[in-house]
Amino acid sequence: MSSTIPVSAVLITRDAEAYLDHALRPLAVCDEIVVMDSGSTDRTREIAADHGARWTEFPFDGYGPQKRRAVAMARHDWVLSVDADEILDDEAVEALSALDWRSIDLLRSWRIRRRTFIGDREIRHGHWARERPVRLFNRVVTNVSTDIVHETVRPTSSVDDLPGCLLHFSYRDLSEVIRLDYHRLKAVRYRTLGRSAGGCRLALRAAWAGFHSYVLRRGFLEGGAGVVIALAASVNASMGLAMASEPEPAKARAVHRRLRPVASGRLPKTA
Repeated sequence: MSSTIPVSAVLITRDAEAYLDHALRPLAVCDEIVVMDSGSTDRTREIAADHGARWTEFPFDGYGPQKRRAVAMARHDWVLSVDADEILDDEAVEALSALDWRSIDLLRSWRIRRRTFIGDREIRHGHWARERPVRLFNRVVTNVSTDIVHETVRPTSSVDDLPGCLLHFSYRDLSEVIRLDYHRLKAVRYRTLGRSAGGCRLALRAAWAGFHSYVLRRGFLEGGAGVVIALAASVNASMGLAMASEPEPAKARAVHRRLRPVASGRLPKTA
């Protein structure tokens, strides 16, 4: 068996030094690591170089577009998309090595269980608990969506479960669970689509998202963290749409014009 597999691991980064070293170590199983950066000022580039990653830079204009650029940079058609705060466990690495890459149908994709942590505490309940994002795919037929926020890999055909887990360390503490930058991007997306909502609809969306996370997905078993996670679900369900329903400030209009081609699915040239 070859020491590496014919797969390109791709990541997008910006000031990602906190977990990047841990994220890149298990990716040594892949023949190539591609890092697409958008202006890091910390040790991100140095850490990537220590792991032999191929480094490239492009101004950030949305998560989906940036990840698609990283995928396009890859030497291999088989791509493993990982975030800079996600760490493949040993079981997942062994599962990747065990696949027969010479005979795999290019229509297949794999999803993997993601275990999310706040600090060093794993969150086992709430709407995060059963996440299984698709992360391994062949770019000839499958790719990351063009969504500027909450992007996903949209499989073309069958999706298999890859044994093992992604350990997700996105939040140092509860104060980081609600991400305002995401909601600004979502507002751009909603405005581009012409979507808006009144107060009653927004309240219902927020109430249902919080109820779903805290009660139906048993977030109450997480104590105070479950409350904050449910609140984040409520904010996520309503904030972007609420912002899109308000008059747009002049500065926001300028950002909207810059992102409009991306939010509508048309990627600008990288040239």
